[in-house]
Amino acid sequence: MSARNSRANKAAARERLRLERERQAKKDRIRRQLVVAASTVAVLAAAGGIGYAVMQANKPSAWEAAKDAKVVEPRNTEGENGTTVVVGKPAAEKTLEVYEDSRCPVCATFEQAVGETMKKDVDAGKYKLRYVGATFIDNSDNGEGSKNALSALGAALDVSPEAFLDFKAALYSEKFHPAESEDKFAEDAYLLEVADSVDALKNNAEFRKNVENGTFDAWALKMSETFDDSGVTGTPTLRMDGKKVVAEGSENAPMTAEQFNAAVDKALKG
Repeated sequence: MSARNSRANKAAARERLRLERERQAKKDRIRRQLVVAASTVAVLAAAGGIGYAVMQANKPSAWEAAKDAKVVEPRNTEGENGTTVVVGKPAAEKTLEVYEDSRCPVCATFEQAVGETMKKDVDAGKYKLRYVGATFIDNSDNGEGSKNALSALGAALDVSPEAFLDFKAALYSEKFHPAESEDKFAEDAYLLEVADSVDALKNNAEFRKNVENGTFDAWALKMSETFDDSGVTGTPTLRMDGKKVVAEGSENAPMTAEQFNAAVDKALKG
């Protein structure tokens, strides 16, 4: 082989090696760029996820938003924001005020023992019934059941006073009323299950929509403020003509039908 051919072959080999190194370097650059791009996307995604989480954490809850929402008053209510709820015959001269919290276990005991008697009295025109709903149990354990049940009671009242009374009775019934430590009334599905036991509410699309959409959430908060402003400090509390109606020899609400009849008859006489 001539010296010229040998030099040419060596030069060609060096050129091939140079081209191969350039191709490899180009591949390495592209790979590094892809890694950097992927890392950037991951960082941005993580940052976006964190940002979304922070945004969601700072987003007001439905009940916080309800504080500033426009109040939708249920039908069959009176007064400012519709927080005066009076059921009964207009001709009845006296009005029995009943203060209750839907999650209150003592209220459940009261309603189970006295509720039917109270309803019969109202139907007979013996007195009207004014209901004032409270939510203080939610405040003590960061729950939502008292507020949610009160909003659902507003949805029942929007259907009719009778549906309201029947739904209230069902909420307090032995079958459906949960232990105070169980915030089951916070679940719309559970409230709707309770409502299925009330003929006027079962399969009632408008009632269901109002419960699920929280139509009367802002109203429930206003009703709760009415309770807070009443001076009443516990539930159940009964008042007639501004005076507490209590069991004989006690400062507490009557907890049997017999005690109730005696206390109410005394209050009606003035």
